[in-house]
Amino acid sequence: MEQHRTRTPRRQPSPPEQAPAVAAGGLGESAAGYPVTVEVTPAVSRPRPGPVAPFVLALRRFPNPRLTGIGAGLFAAAAMFLLACLDQLLLDGSEVVYGVLFLPVSALTALWVRPADLVTAPISVPIAFAVGVVPIAGGSGGFGGQAMAVVTALAVQAGWLYGGTLVAGLIASVRKVRRMRERQRHQARAAAAQGARRPRP
Repeated sequence: MEQHRTRTPRRQPSPPEQAPAVAAGGLGESAAGYPVTVEVTPAVSRPRPGPVAPFVLALRRFPNPRLTGIGAGLFAAAAMFLLACLDQLLLDGSEVVYGVLFLPVSALTALWVRPADLVTAPISVPIAFAVGVVPIAGGSGGFGGQAMAVVTALAVQAGWLYGGTLVAGLIASVRKVRRMRERQRHQARAAAAQGARRPRP
């Protein structure tokens, strides 16, 4: 008699599971079935900086110290006193030269004071002007005569005094506004970066 042979069916390997395609910036599903957010950041091309003017390069090479309020006042007073002594020795105490030299000293004082002490620049500049006017004021007869000569010189040169104070005030105000804008930009960038790091539902 013939015996029938039974064949056991072979199992065919199942094809590997493919992950669902996810569109750029859309929602997909992970292997466990949970939605997954995929965020694609487009590449931003930054413009190349153009050529820098020679005047700007010269300003960048210029020293840029950061003085405290007291340091800026001492710098302005010392600079004006030395310039007044040179004016007295070389030009016999010319008031016009002294007033012209007061303007750049006022500008440097407002530029070199640190941002936290910007308000002190328009205050320390007139004091420095009064300190520097002593060598060129003249006067005689002791302390009283010298004081009257200084007061008279300040009254005569009030235009230069107001001009230098105005220059220092304008520069300090511009620096203050620029500092406030930079702070706002920094806060906006920090808020944008913090919002981008938050996971979307």
